[in-house]
Amino acid sequence: MNIPDLDEIVLETLDFFSKNPPPSFNPKDYDLPFVVGSGNAYNTGLIIFSEQAAIFADESNFRTILPAFEKAVTNKLITQAVIISASGGKDSVWEIELAKKYGLQTTLITTKAESQAAKIADKIFAFKSIDEPYTYNTSTYMGMILGATHENITNIQGAIKSLKFPENFNEYKSYSFVLPDKFSAICPMLDIKRHELFGPQVSLRAFPEGHARHAKFVIRTKNELVISINEKNEFFGDPESRWNISLDQNVNFAMIMAVTYYIVGKIQKSKPPYFKENIGNYVSDYGPKAYGPTTAPFDLIVPGSK
Repeated sequence: MNIPDLDEIVLETLDFFSKNPPPSFNPKDYDLPFVVGSGNAYNTGLIIFSEQAAIFADESNFRTILPAFEKAVTNKLITQAVIISASGGKDSVWEIELAKKYGLQTTLITTKAESQAAKIADKIFAFKSIDEPYTYNTSTYMGMILGATHENITNIQGAIKSLKFPENFNEYKSYSFVLPDKFSAICPMLDIKRHELFGPQVSLRAFPEGHARHAKFVIRTKNELVISINEKNEFFGDPESRWNISLDQNVNFAMIMAVTYYIVGKIQKSKPPYFKENIGNYVSDYGPKAYGPTTAPFDLIVPGSK
């Protein structure tokens, strides 16, 4: 099966949303909610609710965090839970069940309106998505982010077209992103892409500028390309191995996600096909088995919800 690289999916995603604008989601409708998600669903929650009070949790700590706020829930200081899940399956089902057990009003943000979690949530926001290789989740989460930020797709496409890659881009062994502090929630999304696409084979790091100052670049090497966005890099990495990218000053989260994911896709193209060589066995064998012996194999290409 032909598996596209991440940069190709970014372009397909933007083309899709230019023709199919995502529905609007207003986080201001929620007053101190629990926001729960796994992996990049968690980071998407951080982005969507980045400018207001919320309590963030994931599949590892929601069972602990929710009881810790039991008095606030009982006194109606906290009344809502927002569960973010592209598939509307896996951990999102028990997360909604647990939230409802505590009397919270539950909202599911998903791309699968007919999923198991959608059947039990009090409210659903269903976003469209395109077919993607398992784990990519580019259109799934970008659609949700665009629903909150309402960014101009044409501007994002223009930002990608304006990128001027260094001539020796493919030759680097390591890559690091330094992002403006406002977009710190994109950094763990890129870290997850490192795990998914490269595992231990390629070094891919990402830091907000404030974190980058804290000894992240003690060791300089010409083999690491340090990619800075909207911040002139005068200190991080070898001076001959820096790529400063200037974007619109009104840039927002979806543009940063699209540009960085696109670059990661180009890194993927320049290296051996680590992901493509392993993803088939993962989705059919040891990936689903980690969720229990009765879990069905995952889709290699996850169907979109058009």
